[in-house]
Amino acid sequence: MAFSVHGRHIGSGYPPFIIAEMSGNHNQSLAKALEMVDHAAACGVDALKIQTYKPGTMTLSSSRPDFTIKDKQSKWDGKKLYDLYEEAKTPWEWHEKVFNKCRDAGIIGFSTPFDETAVDFLEACHVPLYKISSFENTDLSLIEKVVKTGKPVIISTGMASLSEVEDMVKTVRESGGSQLALLKCTSTYPAPPDHSNITTIPHMAQTFSCPVGLSDHTLGIGVALGSVALGASVIEKHFVLDRSEGGVDASFSLEPSEMKQLVEESKNVWKGLGRISYGDTQEDLRAKNYRRSLYIAEDMKKGDLFTDQNVRAVRPGYGLLPKYKNVFLGNRAPYAISKGTPLSWRMLTGRRKDE
Repeated sequence: MAFSVHGRHIGSGYPPFIIAEMSGNHNQSLAKALEMVDHAAACGVDALKIQTYKPGTMTLSSSRPDFTIKDKQSKWDGKKLYDLYEEAKTPWEWHEKVFNKCRDAGIIGFSTPFDETAVDFLEACHVPLYKISSFENTDLSLIEKVVKTGKPVIISTGMASLSEVEDMVKTVRESGGSQLALLKCTSTYPAPPDHSNITTIPHMAQTFSCPVGLSDHTLGIGVALGSVALGASVIEKHFVLDRSEGGVDASFSLEPSEMKQLVEESKNVWKGLGRISYGDTQEDLRAKNYRRSLYIAEDMKKGDLFTDQNVRAVRPGYGLLPKYKNVFLGNRAPYAISKGTPLSWRMLTGRRKDE
């Protein structure tokens, strides 16, 4: 259940693959877009993703109600969908520059195509990987076209029912694709943590036998880190240089310091998963010297009774385990024993250590 892109493995048994999503947070500035690449690379992400579309391939330029945004909480309420995509687009003439910058920075640059013409364009850019967005995941012909490029594909499953996810996976596999990752996603912006339902991740991985991750639109990094503990192989988070400067997705995007923390802490969570283990590591064995064990707490003469006063459970751990104390109580010391001697079975048998 793993595949690789430019030598970076994605799947079970490997650290989570972290994607910084630029989206339209460049605010139509190529200089800012290129600066975002450098900052993302400095954060330690594995990849930076952009989006490939033109307003006319996303929607119609129409003022009819169907094409008008209806969201009282959005600054776009009452405005045309076409105008939103015009502002949020990443110009196609920027793509090569952004991808080249990614290569120079040592991270993977790739994109989400929103229609089949975008796939043709991205193939000319030689992208190594594709992403299908939640809003396009029922466009099975688009998925088929992407798979037939021979490149790995990551599909967000936002809004999809189980049967719709089955259709996506079936389309990938029947089109000859074997390099697939699915992302649990809640398609609200921002997404409330209690709508994330990341416990779906292990179920999805078991059901579809492929790497599964999270496309996360919640604020902060808590949900993303929780997903790693549940087996997420991929984390995608929107990225912005400075939320105060705005941007179409700025409100739920991570700034560089936060993205860096996500990268570092997700690796720590992944390392912390380890394996099933009960006290058998070298660290545990060394630490055992500091646990409690049974020691002689008072000088004892031959024939003295072992009592609660002269046998105590203290640190360090070189004596017998505390559970054996009652075995000794009421018995007599077979020879003189000095304070600070670890209790041993010889003190019952009467044999000295040097005998």
